[in-house]
Amino acid sequence: PQELFFAPIAAVRRLLEKTGRTIHDFDLIEINEAFAAQVLADGQALGWDWERVNVHGGAIALGHPIGASGARILVTLLHAMQDRGARLGLATLCLGGGEAVAVAVERV
Repeated sequence: PQELFFAPIAAVRRLLEKTGRTIHDFDLIEINEAFAAQVLADGQALGWDWERVNVHGGAIALGHPIGASGARILVTLLHAMQDRGARLGLATLCLGGGEAVAVAVERV
């Protein structure tokens, strides 16, 4: 419980290791912000550029659909990438209970 909202940090770090990329390689980042403080802590730990994060707003602004948050952030990321001509995107979300997922997408 003490590390509950830090789970995206571990998921993103694992993704970066597997892909050989850094957080700065990603043009856009979409993170589910169930709680604003969680996103601030994750961003501080990962050192991302805030201008690239949740460019259309996060879950507080756009919604936090139960059981569909992953689909919402992925589709939001894909549309933002298309709108901005971005090549690499990263999406991550906390799954609750200390688990998280992270995915990298590339427009070709």
